[in-house]
Amino acid sequence: MRKPALYSRSDRGPAARVPEPPVADPVVPGAARARWRSVLSAAAVNPRVMWAALALLAALLLVSVLQRGALGPKALTQKDIDAAVLRTLTTQNMPSAAARAAETIRPAVVRVMSFTKNKQGEEVEQGVGTGVVIVDKGIILTNLHVVQSAQVIRLVFADGSESEASVTGAQPENDLAVLQAKTIPDDLIAATMRGTADLVPGDQVVAVGFPFGIGPSTSAGVISGLGRSFRSPEGEQEIGNLIQFDAAANPGNSGGPLVTMSGEVVGIVTGILNPTSHRTFVGIGFAVPIESAAAAAGLPPF
Repeated sequence: MRKPALYSRSDRGPAARVPEPPVADPVVPGAARARWRSVLSAAAVNPRVMWAALALLAALLLVSVLQRGALGPKALTQKDIDAAVLRTLTTQNMPSAAARAAETIRPAVVRVMSFTKNKQGEEVEQGVGTGVVIVDKGIILTNLHVVQSAQVIRLVFADGSESEASVTGAQPENDLAVLQAKTIPDDLIAATMRGTADLVPGDQVVAVGFPFGIGPSTSAGVISGLGRSFRSPEGEQEIGNLIQFDAAANPGNSGGPLVTMSGEVVGIVTGILNPTSHRTFVGIGFAVPIESAAAAAGLPPF
């Protein structure tokens, strides 16, 4: 069951304002001089009066100090703020843009495991891929080839919780599948998606996934090209209008998000180009634009 947002009550209001500290009445300089002259004259005659005068002077000094403290610390100036910022920049190691992007998308990245059953009814792992949560009701995008022919699909969310899932939609022409988690974690975070219309080659991107089942793993690179075509190694299907990128991707990254430096999803990783049969990354990866991926889930166009 999803947790409602919690808010703390504020006791602040007109009736609860802290009263301002009292301000001492001003003393008229002329009257003060006359008063102290009489006190000093008496003190010269009577030591008790002298000690009383000293005690009064000490009390007035203490009140003055307390009143200054009640007024609060000195107000910050722009010079103070600039100095603090400069000190922080020179003494703290700030995370890179890629690190911030990975941290933003990581709560929405899901490990996708597919299983078949042998003749004895035992589950046998078929493969591991990646998915990304696009709606916090447990709707997840991945590649169709990750879950195709699977009899059981299991998900592992960013918080470590697990759930079985079912395929609720598919877009075979773009190798996309839509999954629905059966058990949804509390406070599940969905990714933010962004249109690809303003992308250009050279824009920095990050891919997050589970290459060879290891992860979540992060790799960074740039967009190498747009509108590319890719044919799967088996040669069964050609996909067009793809994003080409050079952030490292390997088997297991399939279905994972390709994100901008702001952590916004612009594509779903779908394949890598291999001149050999080893299926290792040689610097050319492909992703389906998020517009096509969102349409597979029935979401409105950007």
